[in-house]
Amino acid sequence: MIELTIYGRGGQGGVTLAKLIATAHFLRGKHGQAFGVYAAERSGAPLQAYVRIDDNEITNHNQVYEPDHVIVLDRTLINPQILTGLKPDGWIILNSPDGPDAFAEQFSGWHVATVDATTIAVSNGLGTRAVPIVNTTVLGAAARVFDMSLEDVEAALVEVKFGGPNIKSAREAYERVQVKRLKGRLAAAPSAPPKEPVAGILDDVVGAMPRIKTGSWATRQPERQTLTPPCNHGCPAGNDVRGFVEAVGEEDYDRAMTILLETSPLPGVCGRVCPAPCMEACNRRLFDEPVNVRELERYAADHGQRPDPVKPWRKERMAVVGSGPAGLSAAYHLARLGYPATMFEGSAELGGVLRTGIPTYRLPRDVLGEEISYVLQHGVDVQSGRFIDRADLLKLSHEYAAVFVGTGLQDSRNLNISGSATDLMEQGIDFLDRVRQGQVRLDGEHVIVVGGGNTAVDAARSAKRIGAGSVRIVYRRTRAEMPAIKEEVDEGLEEGVTLHELVMPLRLDRDGLGPLLTCQRMRLGEPDESGRPRPIPDTSEDAQFDLRCNRVILALGQTSNLAILPEGSEIRKDGTLLGLSGAPIFAGGDFATAEGTVTAAIGSGRSGAWHIHRTLTGEDLFPPPSEPVAEPDVITMHLFNHAPRENSVMLPAADRRHTFKEVRLGLADGPDRHPAVAEAGRCFSCGVCNDCDQCLNYCPEGIVLRDGEGYRFDYGYCKGCGICSSQCPRGVIYMSEL
Repeated sequence: MIELTIYGRGGQGGVTLAKLIATAHFLRGKHGQAFGVYAAERSGAPLQAYVRIDDNEITNHNQVYEPDHVIVLDRTLINPQILTGLKPDGWIILNSPDGPDAFAEQFSGWHVATVDATTIAVSNGLGTRAVPIVNTTVLGAAARVFDMSLEDVEAALVEVKFGGPNIKSAREAYERVQVKRLKGRLAAAPSAPPKEPVAGILDDVVGAMPRIKTGSWATRQPERQTLTPPCNHGCPAGNDVRGFVEAVGEEDYDRAMTILLETSPLPGVCGRVCPAPCMEACNRRLFDEPVNVRELERYAADHGQRPDPVKPWRKERMAVVGSGPAGLSAAYHLARLGYPATMFEGSAELGGVLRTGIPTYRLPRDVLGEEISYVLQHGVDVQSGRFIDRADLLKLSHEYAAVFVGTGLQDSRNLNISGSATDLMEQGIDFLDRVRQGQVRLDGEHVIVVGGGNTAVDAARSAKRIGAGSVRIVYRRTRAEMPAIKEEVDEGLEEGVTLHELVMPLRLDRDGLGPLLTCQRMRLGEPDESGRPRPIPDTSEDAQFDLRCNRVILALGQTSNLAILPEGSEIRKDGTLLGLSGAPIFAGGDFATAEGTVTAAIGSGRSGAWHIHRTLTGEDLFPPPSEPVAEPDVITMHLFNHAPRENSVMLPAADRRHTFKEVRLGLADGPDRHPAVAEAGRCFSCGVCNDCDQCLNYCPEGIVLRDGEGYRFDYGYCKGCGICSSQCPRGVIYMSEL
């Protein structure tokens, strides 16, 4: 008598394979017996099937305990346990893409045959990768091992009315099966654990986990991961956005401030003027509205307590040229690392473009002053009213251990406009500084602002506030391509600024009625190097037109003035050698990157400080590569409730047209309502576990366990159903194939 044991999973056709093998031998005149153990709970659960073949009638109906051969249909069931009771000359037939030699350690000394039955079956449309139906495929491989012919296989399949892809798969397996007697000493099966007595109804163990560890049924198992939240990934300052938002949601504003100050010394500034790329990246934007991160950062800065400043303790002194956002950030982070830093600023007051280029209705001076003061409390010295040229830079490089240059964008871009009235043009950044100092009034004037960035919008709104009769922004693309913060554009339009899209100025002349700006209508073409559609002149008859005005303000952006930088280690001016630089010189902020945002400059300043520290000490503070970003497809959005975004209280448009009072007043608390807490609660916490207990509550087997502040899985009993993964709202749990 020949006895076989087949190991498989529900749905793979293991019992049917047993019947097919018995049928093939029956058609050859043998007696056959085939049956399975039908105790599986569901598709995918492990099962065994048995086959007996004999010349005489088979009267033994017990399970097979000492098989002549074993067949394993699922690769996750390949383990030494299948050797239990196997006779020494028996065959082990495995469904595996690997050849027999891959199992030389597990099954040394045994006859092993392998065939990639899963690939063959799925390629012929028999089941899926998740549950492949491999019975007829493995029949072909087994027939080859047991010296049966293809005709025997086909006859058995025809007998049970299995044709087409079943016959094709069996033929492929018959030809592709690999057989080998592995070298080495015959591997033995592990000893079976002792049988335990059956529990009685009054025994203490009743109600405990079952004796059968059903984890062996699993074809996959849950794993935990931490992904990078898209807001963190999108923040140029490098802030832990998700972390500080969570702290605000817990009303722990001091912790929120501590988290923000790890990366940025200017949370109050950024909470007012940042373009908020984190909000553009927020996954919640696809659900209802993005989390209002900018307002939450402002709220944390307005309500949180700053930690005590750190005083310098190292001997190496640092020079920081420029006191804009990059310079302030570099000095702050150098001071936190223990370095005495001195900032050199050409103006009388610190802040750079934060002070001279952003109007007070967006950034009140007391907010800026408070955050600069906190930087200086870290032992940072200041030399204001001192412009640094190339010769000064050479001197600094010999007096300090390192020099950071973050002087921003000093040179404004011009527009090639001809005409007799070009004296009426003014650069936007200069105009804003004059407005700040109260040096200009525009009562009744008609003003045109050229550009589409924040400086253009700031200049237009400021012109309205100092009396302009009309203010128009002309922009060569459409509003959709304007780099200005969308909310700032909306507020400008509410205040009476008008926007002319697809318009390019050509000439500024005077006639008998006064100045007029001749403009060219444009249309959008293919994208340029910036990724935005390229503006192309319109060629229609009325493509050119005139706009009456009294003043034109150019806000076309700025560029770096690189004259301060040395050429290599030799510092020259007008070809004359001034000397050799001493300490290393680092450039950062808009001066180096021209990214044009406060947050990017802050991040660049911190990066510059870390570069300096690594150069001097060898210690690398840069974080390792981040984990993959939690994209929208990993967020189980239907588990969340829709909730409208909490927005800042606004000064009414009618009240703000003639005042520089702050327009956005922040998230205002009520007697029984805290909108900042509510807004923080809208955060999905993408890719980061926040102990919501969804996995714990929905696990049908109770194998998700609390482990201190986290969770763990009891894989001994986990069947791999995947419910915990499907109920994880934020992509932390995923299923891995075994």
